[in-house]
Amino acid sequence: MLLPLLLLFSVSCLEAAVEISLRGQKPQRLEEVYNHEGTHYLPLDDLLPALKLEGGWDPVDHVYRIQSPRGTAILFPGCRYLRMGNRFMPILHPPRFIDGRLRVAEDFIRDQLPAFLGLAVQYRNFQPLSSPGRSREENLDHLFSFLLRKKELRGSFGLRGVAIDPGHGGADPGAVGLYGLKEKDVVLATARLLAKEIKMQLGLPVFLTRDKDYSLPPRQRLQAADKPEVDALIILHAQSSFRESAEGATLFIRPQKSASGLSPAANEESRQLAEKLADNLYGAGLRVNGIHSAPLLPLGEGDLPTVLVELGYLSHPEDNARLSDPDMQRKIAKALFQGIERFSASRKESQP
Repeated sequence: MLLPLLLLFSVSCLEAAVEISLRGQKPQRLEEVYNHEGTHYLPLDDLLPALKLEGGWDPVDHVYRIQSPRGTAILFPGCRYLRMGNRFMPILHPPRFIDGRLRVAEDFIRDQLPAFLGLAVQYRNFQPLSSPGRSREENLDHLFSFLLRKKELRGSFGLRGVAIDPGHGGADPGAVGLYGLKEKDVVLATARLLAKEIKMQLGLPVFLTRDKDYSLPPRQRLQAADKPEVDALIILHAQSSFRESAEGATLFIRPQKSASGLSPAANEESRQLAEKLADNLYGAGLRVNGIHSAPLLPLGEGDLPTVLVELGYLSHPEDNARLSDPDMQRKIAKALFQGIERFSASRKESQP
C-alpha cells in the first residue's frame, strides 16, 4: 500500500539553489540546498560567510556557535530555540545534520536569524517549494490520519501487535547531549529491548520502524504501523535543553479534538495507554513530567492508540547517565513493557 508513495518521497534530496547576502552587498549563490520533509535546509557553514558572520561546531559542548556584533548565539541539532545570553528565540524547524553538515531551514536564515541579530538580509530561492513546509506537514497529517485509522476488530484479545518507532537515525542524530550521547542511539537501544520484552512475555508480533542506524522518511515510518494486527504505536524520543535543570520523561498524545471525521472520544485509548506507561515509568523510579496533548506530526490524527515518549533530557547529567547505561535502558524498556501489558489487559476486559 505504501510502496508507490515511497517512490515519490525522499528523506533529503538536493534540488534547489539560493542567493543570499546582506542588503546592498553582492549576493552569493548556494547550491547545496536540501528538501527535508517539505522544508528547504541549507548548511550553516556556507550561510554565515555570506552574512559576514563567523561560527562553527564545538565538538566538546556539541553546540554550534554563531559570532555576531551583538554577541554569541548558540544552537544545536534538534533544538527549538536560539540562545544569546539570556535571550531565547523559538525555532520553527529545528537544525539537523544532513549528509554530515549542520543545516538550518530557510525560514530561519531568511526571517528569524536576521530579526534576532538585527541584519538586513536579501534572500532568493530559485526553486521555491510549491507549498510551504507547514502545508506539507498538514498533508502528511492527512496521510497519517488515513493510515492510522484502524478497523474495529473486537474479540477475546487485548493487543494483537505493537509498532515501535525509535526516532531519527542515520545522518539525523536527533538531540546530542553530554559527552556526545546521541538521541538516535538511545531510542534504538531502548526500542530493541522493548520489542524483545513484548515478544517474549506476550508473544505478540512487534514491528520496528528501524532496527539499525539509518534514516527514514515519514511515509516509510508508517509501514510499521500500517499492519492489520497493529493495535498500538509507541514513538520513542529523547531531548536536550539549554536549561540544566530540565529532566525527566514526558509523554505526548494527540489533542482531544474532532479531526478527519473522528469524535472527540476517539483519542481516549491513547490517553489510557499513556497513563499506564507513565505509571510504570514512575514506578521504576523515573521522574515523569506528565502527559500532554500536542499536535506533533509523528502522532498524526488517526484513532490508532499512539503515544510519543520523550525518555529524558540528554543535557541533564542524571538523565544522560541513565539513558546511556545499558542496565537502565533495560529498566526503562521493562517499565514501558509493563505499561503496554496493562493496557492490553484492560483492553481485553473492556471488549465484549
